[in-house]
Formats: sequence, C-alpha cells, structure tokens
Amino acid sequence: MIDTPFAGIGLGRGVVHVSVTSASDVAETTLNEGMTVFWRADQPIGHVLMHEGQITDARIDHIDNTFLSAVDSNVRTSTKMMLSASVVICTRDRPDELSKCLSSLPQQTHPPREIIVVDNASRDRRTRDVALAAAVTYIREDRPGLDIARNAGALQATGDIVAYTDDDVLLHPRWLEQLTCAFDSPEVGAVTGLVLPAELATEAQRHFETYWGFGKGYREQDYDSAAFRSHHGQVLPAWDVGAGASMAFRREVFQAVGLFDERLDVGQAGCSGDSEYWYRLLAGGYTCRYTPASVAFHFHRRTMDGLASQIYHYMRGHAAALLVQYERTGISANRRLAYYHKPRWYLARLLRKAMEGDSIRDRFLKEEVTGYLAGLLFYHRQRFRR
Repeated sequence: MIDTPFAGIGLGRGVVHVSVTSASDVAETTLNEGMTVFWRADQPIGHVLMHEGQITDARIDHIDNTFLSAVDSNVRTSTKMMLSASVVICTRDRPDELSKCLSSLPQQTHPPREIIVVDNASRDRRTRDVALAAAVTYIREDRPGLDIARNAGALQATGDIVAYTDDDVLLHPRWLEQLTCAFDSPEVGAVTGLVLPAELATEAQRHFETYWGFGKGYREQDYDSAAFRSHHGQVLPAWDVGAGASMAFRREVFQAVGLFDERLDVGQAGCSGDSEYWYRLLAGGYTCRYTPASVAFHFHRRTMDGLASQIYHYMRGHAAALLVQYERTGISANRRLAYYHKPRWYLARLLRKAMEGDSIRDRFLKEEVTGYLAGLLFYHRQRFRR
C-alpha cells in the first residue's frame, strides 16, 4: 500500500492504494475486492473495481511510461505568489461527519486563509459546537438549500479563491494546494478535483461508485469557451466538469456571473447547482478545469434506501437545471434535451427493461424516471411563484 500522509486520516475499508514506480507495477498488482487505486507520488493515475472476483470497471489502459513521465513533468508546485483561498463547508445535522472533515484541513500543504462552516438550518446546536471547537468561522443560514448555503459562504469569503467541499469528505493534504495552483491563467474561473471513494464497505457504496461515481478520470481536462461554442445544437455536459464535493472558484466570478441559483441542489430541486454554475461560467467565456492532482475522498451512502433517495434527487435536480440553463442563457438545446431527448431516452430504457428484463444498471430506473419528472414539475412550480 502507498505510504502517504493521508493514510492516517480515517479512510474506510474496501479501497486499497498502491504506489506505482513503473507501468509494469500495475499489471503485477494483485487486485482486491473493491477498488484498487494506483498512485504516482501524490497523484492518483488509475483504478480497478472488483466485485465478486469480476472486474466491473478498469481505468488503467492509459498507464504507460510515457503517461507516467507526463505526470511527473506536469506536477504543479506552490509559490510565494500563490493565491489565497477560503474553504467553505456547507452542512446540516451531520456534526460527526463535519468533525471528521475539519480534522483533515490542518494537514493542508497550502493553509487556507479561513475555513467557513455554513450551518444550513440544523435542528440543534451540535453543528455550531463542532465548528466553534475547531476555531473556524461559523455562519447560520436558516433557509434550507445547499445553493443558498453556498452563496452565504461566498459572500463571507475573503480569499482570492473560494473552495467548496462537503461535510462527508476527507481531504488529501495537497487538495487545496493543487486546486489553487490550477488557477494559473486569468481565464480559468473554476477548478474541480478528483473525488475518490473513502470506503466501499457496502453494496450501496459499490453500486454508486460503479455506475454513479464522482471520478472524472485521471487526465487534466480544460473546458473552455471554444468547447462550449462547438456544441452546436447540443448541450455541453457541464456535469462532466467535476463534482461539487471538490470545486473552487475565483471570488471575482460571483460578481461577474452572479451567485449559485438557489432553486437548485439539496434542499430545493435536489442536485446540479454546481453543474449549472459551471455551465454559466462557460457561457460567460470562462474556462473550467478538472485536475486529478487535487484529491478528496467521499463517503458514499451506505444503504440502498439512502442511495435510492439520492438518485431520485439527482435526476430531479438535473431536470430542473436544464431548464434553468435555458432560462439563463437562452440556448434552446437545453429545453430540447429536457422535454424531448431525455424523455425519449428514458422511454427506450423502460421498453428495453420490459422486453429484456432487469439489468443491474437499471436497478434504480424507477427513481430516475420519477425524479426526472418531479424536476420538471418543480421548476415550473417555482417559476410560477416568482
């Protein structure tokens, strides 16, 4: 197993981390049940998922000595001129998870200017007590909604960069350094990092990581205005930019394109406040960058009931976000996707399920479909009230 500082920050079972010195190390590694993550120094470079002795997902074909040399040569290091960063954690009624997340921040190689905990309408004082015990800035936001809480954090932040993570996340010591270093040109308005599972101890966690995981690969990727414009008649899939559990923004973009849309994400539509914001930045001419050198570890839902609810709200938020994107940009491809292409896609899946029987990929198809329809209804109800 890899010997790095994050080994002691509380990761669970089901994920093994292996250090790679040459490409041949990957082929020679004995794979374990769950996930094997391959690392080159402080950066993940690939993984293999195993379930009941079968490989269910493998992202290692790109690993050769040329790739490893590129990883070595592209490592960003901090400088004295590094931008300052504020870290914002939005949370509600999860003081134990919050405490664990906060415990991984003192190890950061680039210390944040400030850590802001936004308590989004918790029912008791435990969240406040955890934040104050950690000597961080505490804000109470009584209106429920993750994007509402994110906006409260953005308005409080004083750093050049505003970095967001979730309360159910543990952070690699170089997480913030690598997020911040990636803002190496003025057109980069947002940066996201790689989110790996902190554990794969239950069937629900393994299912999520296999079919819904947050990871976006092991190569850095820029999404710029040219890529945005190239999607003629189609919607650029902004959800591929990253995950809200690990994202950062230049503080100035909140003045340039506005704050998060408070109709979206947990507590409101259910999800996609992050991807709608990336989409808005791209429409405004900014570049969004994904960098796997910045690593966070996420604790997925442990139960099938919890995962079913999560997927329902994911699709509820996704549907609403497509219509918000159309409303804000006037790009009609969003409306066509929301009302025509996506429903047709779900109809095809339902017909295939009826003809061919159950598939593991369709385990939560009912939650997907009902969540999607609920998202369309949510958007129109909210718009009618405005």
